[in-house]
Amino acid sequence: MSNHLAAGTERSESSGKEYLVFILEKQEYGIDILKVQEIRGYEAQTVTRIANVPPFIKGVTNLRGVIVPIVDLRIKFNLQDISYDHQTVVVILNLETRVVGVVVDGVSDVLMLQKEQISDAPQFGSAVLSTEYLTGIGTLAERMLILVDIEKLMTSEEMALVDNAVM
Repeated sequence: MSNHLAAGTERSESSGKEYLVFILEKQEYGIDILKVQEIRGYEAQTVTRIANVPPFIKGVTNLRGVIVPIVDLRIKFNLQDISYDHQTVVVILNLETRVVGVVVDGVSDVLMLQKEQISDAPQFGSAVLSTEYLTGIGTLAERMLILVDIEKLMTSEEMALVDNAVM
């Protein structure tokens, strides 16, 4: 894990939890900072396409000898305006069962949220993102973050297709 991201994450549970905040189409999302290995600029030319995988899987890349699937969260979340620019980044996640990269519009910061700043995820049927992958809604002043269980999202049945295609 990159040292600059891990700083200060060794606090007790009572003092809160740190989240990496990333942006998709002007909405802020938060994921557990402890799952983040590193953040890299997105370079489409370094991603190798794989046949017969869902469209949100951009392909795989070789990251220091490790083959890493690259998932575009904007496509996975059915967002409309998908463009790549100098702010587009890949967040490399070190999950329990795999290393995976997720393409997002940008990363804004790292926030510490206390338990009382997190509300339960809303339950509604036609969500852009299935609520089974949400851990809650974080609020900090006027900001609202959609907190995503990235581990659960990246171990879904769809991701098993990547494993089968790469093996």
